[in-house]
Amino acid sequence: MPSWFDVHELPVTANSPKDESGVLKAVQTVHAIIDKEIAAGTDPNNVFVCGFSQGGALTLASVLLHPKTLGGGAVFGGFVPFSSSIVDKISPNAKRTPILWSHGMADTTVLFEAGQAGTPFLAHVGVSCEFKAYPGLDHSISNEELRYLESWIKTRMPGSS
Repeated sequence: MPSWFDVHELPVTANSPKDESGVLKAVQTVHAIIDKEIAAGTDPNNVFVCGFSQGGALTLASVLLHPKTLGGGAVFGGFVPFSSSIVDKISPNAKRTPILWSHGMADTTVLFEAGQAGTPFLAHVGVSCEFKAYPGLDHSISNEELRYLESWIKTRMPGSS
């Protein structure tokens, strides 16, 4: 099926093999979109990258590897798509981009433990991450998560209502 990069096994666990070169190639595509918006006059603090599953993993990589501080990144049912070798490529500006990570505790596609592994990884890197667990939620996004995302973004956007 079409995808951003290769996922070598399902379910995804915290120790699943990673397609780092594919992730880095996909990050270039996302960065081009972000950079186009910034060049058109959007304040980087008003740029929020959000994604589900593989898109959540790509969200994480994209905000961590972007040279500017962005408004935030929201990962839903995602995973860390690279090893700690990527840490040296994370700029001080990117470390200031806040991360919201939501994960269903009943997820059998990207296991909950794969999502939970993101928090200590981000803490080690020095990135602020709020992790929210959703009991009974499988590999999907709930209305409760979306409502929380809306309030999370509103608290980070200057002058939002």
